[in-house]
Amino acid sequence: MSAATPRRHTSLPPVDPQRYAPTADYPVRAKARRLAADTHIEPHSHPWGQLAFSVTGVVRMTAGRGTYIVPPSRAVWIPPQVEHVVTVVEDAELRTLYLHQDDRHCGPETDPAPDSPWRDCRVVEVSSLLRELVMHLSVEAGPLHSTERERHLSALVLDELRHALPVPIGVDLPQDKRLRALCEAVLDDPTRWSTLETCARNAGASPRTVARLFRSELGTTFLQWRQQVLLAKALSMAARKIPMAVISAELGYASASAFTAMVTRSVGAPPSRFFS
Repeated sequence: MSAATPRRHTSLPPVDPQRYAPTADYPVRAKARRLAADTHIEPHSHPWGQLAFSVTGVVRMTAGRGTYIVPPSRAVWIPPQVEHVVTVVEDAELRTLYLHQDDRHCGPETDPAPDSPWRDCRVVEVSSLLRELVMHLSVEAGPLHSTERERHLSALVLDELRHALPVPIGVDLPQDKRLRALCEAVLDDPTRWSTLETCARNAGASPRTVARLFRSELGTTFLQWRQQVLLAKALSMAARKIPMAVISAELGYASASAFTAMVTRSVGAPPSRFFS
């Protein structure tokens, strides 16, 4: 079983994370980095939690067993020790927060419960207040001693993050290498892979085999999984201010109303609200 060759990216190493290591005295550290489209930051992880969002542009974060689109209105939370990769969809200024944690704390909240949502990767909304607070944090590298201003900003960032609304969008990825290659190809160009039969034919496998892998690896059907891919793609396009009618047409929907129905059914909100 094989899949289409994935699109080539410019590969870069991550910035040395220890230059921005958060501490108990300086619990929230910020990093800024400008990245060109099709840049690929190599796999890496941190001993602390991370929140990533774009000031401008769109990036895709692949972490754990999922991949997430990050436009300016959304952010992705990545727990400690979770390996992740950054792929830049369009020229972006990426702002990253590193959060100090100890054995009692798993995320920006203080709830240590095993079922805390901060124990897993998740997408959250970035409020206007959270965005402005992050933009005022220092992005200097190296050991720092927090000022009273930084302590107040950090406390407000954490409080705003605790109240950030989760966004039901994200695309699960399989561990099976054969299916993973196929899923990556669909992520790069979802309109090319519109049916299970098309995927199976190009992957050199039977539709039954591909369907079985989707069920066993991801617990879903190909069409349900691809729908999440289309939502992520639509979110990326909406961040570039592309009209909904154009988005629905480019994603292969016969009408804007059909696209609206799919979005509303998937996330419980119409495109005008969800993509705003």
